[in-house]
Amino acid sequence: MYLSYGHQWISEDDINEVVNVLRSDWLSQGPMIERFENAVADYVGAKYAVAFANGTAALHAAMYASGLKAGDKGLTAPMTFAATSNSMLYVGAEPVFADITLETCCLDPVEAEKKMTNDVKVIVPISFAAYPVDIGAFRKIANKWGAVLIEDGCQALGSVRNGVKVGCEADMTAFSFHPVKSITTGEGGMVTTNNPEYAKSMKLFRTHGITKNPEEFEYTENASCGWYGEMQSLGYNYRLTDFQCVLGYSQMKRLPEFIERRKEIAALYFKKLDSTPHLTLQPYHEGHGWHLFMIFVDPDKRLGLFNHLKKNDIGAQVHYVPIHLQPYYRRMFGYREGMFPKAENMYKREISIPIFPAMSDSDVDRVVEVIRGYLE
Repeated sequence: MYLSYGHQWISEDDINEVVNVLRSDWLSQGPMIERFENAVADYVGAKYAVAFANGTAALHAAMYASGLKAGDKGLTAPMTFAATSNSMLYVGAEPVFADITLETCCLDPVEAEKKMTNDVKVIVPISFAAYPVDIGAFRKIANKWGAVLIEDGCQALGSVRNGVKVGCEADMTAFSFHPVKSITTGEGGMVTTNNPEYAKSMKLFRTHGITKNPEEFEYTENASCGWYGEMQSLGYNYRLTDFQCVLGYSQMKRLPEFIERRKEIAALYFKKLDSTPHLTLQPYHEGHGWHLFMIFVDPDKRLGLFNHLKKNDIGAQVHYVPIHLQPYYRRMFGYREGMFPKAENMYKREISIPIFPAMSDSDVDRVVEVIRGYLE
């Protein structure tokens, strides 16, 4: 049987909750959106949460709310999914990259500070694979330069940093609810923040820039008209539906269980893959949420092992081709190989192997047996 590298876990309770909403009067723009937002905000300890159609839309909205615009720059790592830097391009800004640390696979604050200029208005460290990035170090840099700090936590819902859940320490934190993430809404995303102005801006942004709140109208003579709404800025249709939100709300009840099981699987991998030749394991952190379990193999063995896993019906993935090596970024910004050696080194060796809460211990044993059988 094929074993995916990541997979959702939908329960009968989840299904029943979705069916109840499908039978209700509200499929979109109804009461479940705020209910789901409040659940996530309460979980991470933030004052506000704004739901979006997907994680990319969440990142886009955060860039917009930060005030990032044409002529500005945003700083992030090249080792991430393309949406992180693409969201800067969407608002007309230029992405600037700094290298990672191999100890964390996250943006290196020392390298990041070397790239800071007055044009860098936003710093976006990534909690890569759910490893909680050192947000305190980036807070110091952001405060020094007057930049907005946005954490890309799309992979990190449920991760903990110094006893605090990821999602409440940056100016804004973006999450994703894709099926392989900690919880899922099918597609979906959210931004948490403690800043009411950011929250207000993002809510406007996700619905075409239109408000129907009379207290926000610029032309108050229309405030008493029940049909009246004002487009006050250029926004997008980035709304998340009620039936997606109720799925997310139901999944939030099981998030602690999901994270605990991911930790158990990771512990098994650490135990059973220890001392495997040609292989090293990803960094450990006590608060790691284990969205991915990454192994690092000798570059000359990576492709062979990847194909061997596939041949044995075990899903694997490589996260990621560094953004600066993508053709678009090479053409547009002149990036080339060798510019971010640690990110490139990681890319040449990394394989993500299966980890998701519904995996059994025997599934783990099967993955380990195939890996060790090839490398030994």
